[in-house]
Amino acid sequence: MSRKRIAVVATIYRYLSHAQHFADRFMVGYPYGGKWHHPDMDVVSLYVDQKPEGDQSADRAREFGFDVYPTIAEALRCGTDKLSVDAVLIIGEHGEYPNNDKGQKLYPRYDFFKECVQVFEEDGRAVPIYNDKHLSYSFDKAKEMVDDGHRLDFPILAGSSLPVTWRLPDVELEKGCEVSEALMVGCGGSDPMDYHALEAMQCMIERRKGGETGVKQVQMIEGDDVWKALDEGRFSRRLLEAALSRSDTPCGKTDEDGRTQDLLGNGELPVLVEKPAAYFIEHNDGLKTTLLMLNGAIKDFCFACEADGEVVSTQFFLSPTPNVTYSACLVAKIEEMIETGAAPFPAERTLIVSGALESCLTSKVEDHKTLETPHLSVVYEAPDESQHARF
Repeated sequence: MSRKRIAVVATIYRYLSHAQHFADRFMVGYPYGGKWHHPDMDVVSLYVDQKPEGDQSADRAREFGFDVYPTIAEALRCGTDKLSVDAVLIIGEHGEYPNNDKGQKLYPRYDFFKECVQVFEEDGRAVPIYNDKHLSYSFDKAKEMVDDGHRLDFPILAGSSLPVTWRLPDVELEKGCEVSEALMVGCGGSDPMDYHALEAMQCMIERRKGGETGVKQVQMIEGDDVWKALDEGRFSRRLLEAALSRSDTPCGKTDEDGRTQDLLGNGELPVLVEKPAAYFIEHNDGLKTTLLMLNGAIKDFCFACEADGEVVSTQFFLSPTPNVTYSACLVAKIEEMIETGAAPFPAERTLIVSGALESCLTSKVEDHKTLETPHLSVVYEAPDESQHARF
């Protein structure tokens, strides 16, 4: 059987960019399951939108014997007059692009995707697409992308590494369980890191009884209003304690002299977090979820929920740079889609997270008001297994 051929469509390709993390692994292999794995497929073409200082695209092309093309269509056709690849990786992360008034980086993922779809339509054949992280900053554009996949019958895998990385402890919610409330804590800037946190929470709560039903309303609040919401019981103190207790990176006094500390119980949380943010998301089936972005208190991503009457919590493990081995967990899923022709989890997960984040950021710029979100009626079933890496 001939080896699968991959086209990479990227914003940039340089050290520690997402394109470098993902495409390199298809070229040289990656560690997975305690051994070195060489994918039975090849990167055969590359399109790069920007080439800043440190660009690696030409070097990779020389080393691994492929061409860097000036357009996406040429990269997919490999210089011929027809589609000449078996899969496309769209890596639209990093690079110099403008922000909108909500603070969203306007990466051209939708535009890249639509150029691929145009080739599919013109050449009468479609192939699997992996789209890194958000489908788009715009829910309408993201929905069009998912609809294109259904219309032309090609699989789309999208999202980030958090849903498929290792978990500490290794927990999996039973599919069909009763989830009464869920909470996520994370860190980093908006909108790249809050996306990670929301998607990690989504991959857990989608396993609840009835599956995902869509989002009814959202609100984002900031500053002292977050602590007031905690005192008023708007989100669970017990779940926040459970999530924080899974963190391996408490800041403050732990950084100073190594002492362990109860960030919630000792009153340090409001001291350490100068600009807290809370994202409140209510789903159509009544489930209420909360994301807390706690910069200054922790440096990892932790989840807690009440499922079947018990508190369940875990940390989504992120291994350090430069190897960021958790990216290999996602590459393994991309490889699976290319081999089987089926995405291991639905693109609707990324669709609903993309839309919920956009609406939360709209709430932020509209005086933190609660917004009804009838357009986020995204309904889907979780895969039978969580698809995360195991120790």
